[in-house]
Amino acid sequence: MSHTAAVTDTDTFTGALLGSGSALESRVLEVLGDIESALRLERIGPDRFRAGSEADRFGSIFGGQLLAQAHLAAAATVEGQTLNSLHAYFTRPGALDEPVEIVVSRTRDGRALSTRHVELVQSRGTVLTAVASFHDNPDAPEQPAAPPQAPAPLELPLLQHWASRAPAEAQDMAQTWIEVPPPLEMRIGEAPNFLGGQPARGPRAHWMRLPRSVGDDPALHHAMITYASDYLLVDMAFREYPEPIDWTQNIGVSLDHAIWLHRPARFDQWHLYTQESVTMRGHRALVRGSIVDAAGALVASVAQEVMIRPHPAPSR
Repeated sequence: MSHTAAVTDTDTFTGALLGSGSALESRVLEVLGDIESALRLERIGPDRFRAGSEADRFGSIFGGQLLAQAHLAAAATVEGQTLNSLHAYFTRPGALDEPVEIVVSRTRDGRALSTRHVELVQSRGTVLTAVASFHDNPDAPEQPAAPPQAPAPLELPLLQHWASRAPAEAQDMAQTWIEVPPPLEMRIGEAPNFLGGQPARGPRAHWMRLPRSVGDDPALHHAMITYASDYLLVDMAFREYPEPIDWTQNIGVSLDHAIWLHRPARFDQWHLYTQESVTMRGHRALVRGSIVDAAGALVASVAQEVMIRPHPAPSR
């Protein structure tokens, strides 16, 4: 997918997205089609699958895509149980111009709990390794929920609003988030650090949802939440860095990712994702998050360790 026209009218990014007929809406819907295609796994053997990738946004495969593919591949080998947790390690960058082969090992099959080991592999080696747990969970008892204490989604600007207002040194990266946006409607009350946001302490939350229905398959809705759970976690570590830092001179990468799925969800409806930086020492930071639905029910819990370090010195 290729887009070349720059969008500069910030009003485009502060009003309604769905049904607006805007260029941004068309792009978000197009990218959603890309990730849907990447999540249609081709079975190539017993517990083996092949998959493609969504459009290039970061120069390598987005980690959320790999997580969602691991999620769905493992789920395809389990009957009568749903994913309750996925623990993954990003082992090397994934190449966008090469399919991903997914290999699932049946570690354990139990009456109530099952475990799978998943490897996502390209010619350069393993790009993600994960362990997935499945559980046949009853509907009750259930802890009562309270509506989230946050501004309503449509009271907040779209992520692309902040991209359109990014400082000059961030314009190249910012335009990518407009021309190749995430396949989500994301609304946030402050600019992320990489789009010119200021250092800050404490939690930060953003609303997110799919821009249209993707059907009724519960596993796909959970997989799309898993995909979306990888956005903005590294940025949280930059936001709370304990000393002044120039993000243009440093690199942030995700080392691992854990997600616990607590209840069914419809991700074509609004969910609030609250993130916070837990601790940092040296080059490593731990960031955690919680995803609740509009009624306040906890849908997922997330944790990720990230690494922030200076860009390598150029070779001479």
